[in-house]
Amino acid sequence: MAGFRTLDDIDVRGKRVLLRADLNVPVRDGVVTDATRIERLAPTIEALIGNGAKVIVMSHFGRPDGRPDPAYSLRPLVKPLSDAIGGRAVAFAADSIGAEAKRVVAALRPGQVALLENLRFHKGEEENSQDFARALATLGDVYVDDAFSAAHRAHASIAALPQLLPAAAGKLMEAELAALNAALENPARPVMALVGGAKVSTKLELLRFVIGKVDLLAIGGAMANTLLFAEGKEVGRSLTERDMADNARQLLALARQRNCRVILPEDAVIAAELAPGTASRIVASDAVPQDMMILDIGPKTVAGIAAALEGVPTLVWNGPLGAFETAPFDRGTTAVARKVAELTRAGKLLSVAGGGDTVAALAAAGLTDELSYVSTAGGAFLEWLEGRELPGVAALAGAARTGPAGDPA
Repeated sequence: MAGFRTLDDIDVRGKRVLLRADLNVPVRDGVVTDATRIERLAPTIEALIGNGAKVIVMSHFGRPDGRPDPAYSLRPLVKPLSDAIGGRAVAFAADSIGAEAKRVVAALRPGQVALLENLRFHKGEEENSQDFARALATLGDVYVDDAFSAAHRAHASIAALPQLLPAAAGKLMEAELAALNAALENPARPVMALVGGAKVSTKLELLRFVIGKVDLLAIGGAMANTLLFAEGKEVGRSLTERDMADNARQLLALARQRNCRVILPEDAVIAAELAPGTASRIVASDAVPQDMMILDIGPKTVAGIAAALEGVPTLVWNGPLGAFETAPFDRGTTAVARKVAELTRAGKLLSVAGGGDTVAALAAAGLTDELSYVSTAGGAFLEWLEGRELPGVAALAGAARTGPAGDPA
């Protein structure tokens, strides 16, 4: 992974630091319902103010289509952000550029924090406008990116701004990139990937890339049904992409070619419908009645995955292994998660997981904090798993090689 500066590499004392965050958090009736992303930003803010910086937090929120919209204002995030940094005051600027932003920033003293209004109230943000980036740059002396979850967006505050100011990764960005580097770029081998979810079609690129990177690939969730079908097994009324059978066979052939062992479900939990408390039973994966649906992996599959985990030092996990939102079809995912947590606690496994449903499944099992690293990045995590270059990461790497505006560092 390309090099980048961290907070240890920059002098921020007395300087205005533009801190790109991802505060795109769930808000209901003006109240933040999940402050995880805000809380994960706190260590970077604490480090910056501890070193005497003036911190200017900026973020997007929702999709206001390039114009001011009170429904997408960041004002309701002032208190949660203040709470996350020990109750320190957070000034609010009703715009992210222009006279109002300059007024609020000018009033800051070292160790103080301000929050700018939603970047996406300006079309220039999503258009990656150089003019918008320059307007932002007038507010700061240093740029810090702590928004890995937005790193897949080629937007002005992510891709253009770090070319205009000395730039570095924040603590959250640094931790995320370190975890991803340890998991796939420079891992202890053998490496295992655990991939679940509903459809092969949405994860074709991910699967192709991962097959070339890992030694074992365990597949669960409804996407496994398509692979079982491609192997000639009856999957009944299970969610299956029958038109993807050729692609599935190509994936399995690629795995054989790359010496990547694929683990598919040996058995399954089946039911006539997906509903809480519905009658279910366990059958072999090649013995699914035509009127039934596969809704979870069975105990033999869980045991097989657990045995495989015992033999690897590195795991990357994306996607639940069954219909985890509906009991009892959460049992397979939870059982595997417990095994991953057990091995991680014992120091035998580096476990990196990410993706919205994965995070939700781990949270439901109460195991989020038991893995080595759980990414809340969503799209950026998936694009990284697919082997794509992330504009935000590329911009930081480029900024590490050159100074602001292209001057040698």
